[in-house]
Amino acid sequence: MNNGTPAGIAKADLIEGMAKGMAVLESFDTERQRLNATQAAERAGLTRAAARRHLLTLAYLGYLETDGSHYWLSPKVLRFSGSYLASARLPRLLQPTLNRLAALTRESFSAAVLDGDEVVIVARSVSIGGQRLMAYGLHLGARLPAHATSTGRVLLAAMPRSAFSAWLKGRELPRLTPRTTVDLKSFKAIIARVREDDLSIAQEEHELGVHALAVPLRNMQGRTVAALNVVASPERLETTRLHQDLLPLLLDAARELRPLL
Repeated sequence: MNNGTPAGIAKADLIEGMAKGMAVLESFDTERQRLNATQAAERAGLTRAAARRHLLTLAYLGYLETDGSHYWLSPKVLRFSGSYLASARLPRLLQPTLNRLAALTRESFSAAVLDGDEVVIVARSVSIGGQRLMAYGLHLGARLPAHATSTGRVLLAAMPRSAFSAWLKGRELPRLTPRTTVDLKSFKAIIARVREDDLSIAQEEHELGVHALAVPLRNMQGRTVAALNVVASPERLETTRLHQDLLPLLLDAARELRPLL
C-alpha cells in the first residue's frame, strides 16, 4: 500500500468510485445477508450517504435486490463466479483429476485457493456412490474459514513466515465447533506442523462429523497455487489407512498436476 492506493497502481489510475462500490458489494456475506445503508456504510468504511448511493446504483444495475430499506444480493452476482469457473485456467486443469480421484475412491474431493481470511472452492468432485455427499454443503465458489479447514491450513502454511505472522497478529479465530482451535499460540504450532508435514488433517473443526485431509498443489517454481483435499470418514483418516490409502493418491495427483500449474 502506498499513499492509500494498492501497490502496482498509481493514484491517478485508481477509480475510487469503483473501489467503493466493490467494497459495498463485498460487505454482504454469510453473517450479514441483508443490510441497510447504515450497516453497509459501517462495513465498507464509507459515509452513510455514499453507501446509500452505491446501494441504489447496484440495485439499479441488478446486482442487489431491495425492499426499500434493506438490500441483499441478487442472482446476477453469480455471473462473476460463473464466468471465472467457466473460463479460468486453474479449475479446468484440476477438474479431470478430481473426477478421477472421486471415481477411484468414492470419496469427495475439492481444490481451494486462499482469499484473505477464507478459502474459495474452485473445483470439486463428489462421488454419489460414496458414503456421503460433500459433508458441509460445499459448492463451487463456496467460501470457508481458512483457520478451521484443511485446505486453509495448507495455504496458510505456504505463506512466507513473516506474512503468516502478519496475518495472525491480533486476530481472533472464531470458534465454529467445540473442537475448533482458537488459541493463537496453538494455531501457530499447528501451522508449523503443517509446514513440516506438508499436509493437514482437520477433524471436526469446521463442522462436527467432518474430517478432511489436504496437501498443497505447487507449480514447477515451487509456489503453492492451491490446496487439494478429500473429505472422508474418520476411519479412512486413521493413521495407518491415511498413509496407505488416501495420502498417496493425493500426493500422486499433486505430482501429476505440477507441470500443468
